[in-house]
Amino acid sequence: MFGFKKKNITENEQEVTETLNPEVEAVSINETDSETKDTSIETETSVTNDASLDSETEEVATEEVKKKGFFAKLKQGLTKTRDNIKNRIDVAFDESRQIDDEFYEDLEEALVMADVGIDATEGIIDRLKEKVKERHIFDARECKKLLLDSIKEQMSLEQDAYDFENTQSVVLVIGVNGVGKTTTVGKLAHNLKDNGRKVMIVAADTFRAAATEQLEEWAKRADVDIISAQEGADPSGVVFDAVQSAKKKNIDTLICDTAGRLHNKKNLMEELKKMNRIIDREFPDAKRENFIVLDGTTGQNALIQAREFANVADLTGIIITKLDGTAKGGIVVAIQSELKIPVKYIGVGEGIEDLQKFDANAFVDALFE
Repeated sequence: MFGFKKKNITENEQEVTETLNPEVEAVSINETDSETKDTSIETETSVTNDASLDSETEEVATEEVKKKGFFAKLKQGLTKTRDNIKNRIDVAFDESRQIDDEFYEDLEEALVMADVGIDATEGIIDRLKEKVKERHIFDARECKKLLLDSIKEQMSLEQDAYDFENTQSVVLVIGVNGVGKTTTVGKLAHNLKDNGRKVMIVAADTFRAAATEQLEEWAKRADVDIISAQEGADPSGVVFDAVQSAKKKNIDTLICDTAGRLHNKKNLMEELKKMNRIIDREFPDAKRENFIVLDGTTGQNALIQAREFANVADLTGIIITKLDGTAKGGIVVAIQSELKIPVKYIGVGEGIEDLQKFDANAFVDALFE
């Protein structure tokens, strides 16, 4: 098993062995060989285990560096939002302040200015008041920790949020034009491919000029397969062909890029419904995900878009793009709070690795700290 060869004994050595005591000496030699084998095996196993541990340690360290790098980028990206509310937050949580009606009004104003939204803000303030009363809190600084923990808890994802990564799945990516939908598809494909998934992209946005070419470039960068058609082709027909190809090639994840609007008399929402029906009929065993991509810089408009698409598609997740450089980063909280749809990915840059899984703790810390 380990490739060790039995020790060769010369003719002279054999003669000496037989002269002294054939039986005893033979046992001695065999025991020596056995000990040598055991020692070598133990050494080799130890080296292998050490190498394995070193590899695991290196992977963990690399992952930590990536996380820290993305958090730094996230914090930098949310600078405008943080600066927009910093003074109000500092005033609200000044250690000399009493926790009274004026305190809550200042806090409410700060959250609204961050585009958290009226409804979401009222819910956050109401929960905070209840906890302050229950725990008999009088220190404004302690109240701040309570607020942040409450938002983190509200934004936290369920354990099965990314189950689609571990089974055969179809991801429909929807949203209006200009939000970064096609770019997001490419980045998501890269992430999944990087995690060992066999990925295929579908260019179902057949009406926007150069949409297919743009997606083909992203597919090349992510090194994944792509199914496309000529400009103006029936989007649902492209999805149908892609599903058949994905089943034939045993693709792990099929990601469909869809149109933000149609340049004909067809209704966009009806076309999305048709795509959903085709996928349900032709790929019934696949895990389904419907992700809506929203532009973080548009604030409340993003919330309106999410409402509209939620009426025609069973949205399972939200992807927020362009969070870097926006003063309206609080919209992430507003959308999740009102629609009860989890934010699963956020983008803070143009690079292929600048789309990351949503981390409620990191986001809230970057937004308010």
